[in-house]
Amino acid sequence: MNLVIDAGNTRTKVGIFEGVTIREWKVFPIGTNPLDFISKTKFDHAILSSVSEHGDLLFNAIQPGVSKIRMSSKLLAPIKNLYATPETLGSDRLAAACGAWTLFPNESSLVIDIGTCINYEFVHQRGEYHGGAISPGLSLRFLSMHQYTSRLPMTEPTKEALLTGNNTITCLQSGVMNGVCEEINGIVTRYKHDHPGVRVILTGGDAHFFEKLAKPPIFVAPDLVLRGLNSILLHNVNP
Repeated sequence: MNLVIDAGNTRTKVGIFEGVTIREWKVFPIGTNPLDFISKTKFDHAILSSVSEHGDLLFNAIQPGVSKIRMSSKLLAPIKNLYATPETLGSDRLAAACGAWTLFPNESSLVIDIGTCINYEFVHQRGEYHGGAISPGLSLRFLSMHQYTSRLPMTEPTKEALLTGNNTITCLQSGVMNGVCEEINGIVTRYKHDHPGVRVILTGGDAHFFEKLAKPPIFVAPDLVLRGLNSILLHNVNP
């Protein structure tokens, strides 16, 4: 059994795998502690990907005797990493790309991971990770307008954004929600033009806002990063 931990900026995802099959996974918002869940689970190997100091505490808390590794670009992976500066590549980005490959091997994939930032990751059907793009996520867009202006309020995302807002709140929501939707659809269109048949995979904590707004066909995989991390773990414990 494998323990897989993805410690992000706003939530921690924990998955339990038997081989390539995910048996259970849970999401813990920042401020809640996954250690009770981890301590009650038996596993032989563990991998942790972290973009926060919270990940250090989790890694150190994994019980003695378990083979554990931290995600890095130096680990073996199921795909070839063609990123020009692999040492600067976020571990969650490479894991998402590997997750896409585990779901759709030998197919080109575009991963759209909507969280604190919106990450676009392209995997070629030859099994090559080429990179992608990074843009601000929903909360960052709302926060920047609030912080860098004197009168615009902080606003929350919504699935019901109007095209034409009729007050300040709905105007902010229209700009951010519709703007992100058009960004996603535009980038997907360009990838489909350059790579006909490319799979589009949506994941991340804010992906649910765009499951219906974005143009189909899009495959929704909330556990994508966990699957990718597990595939990397398997490559390193059973090379």
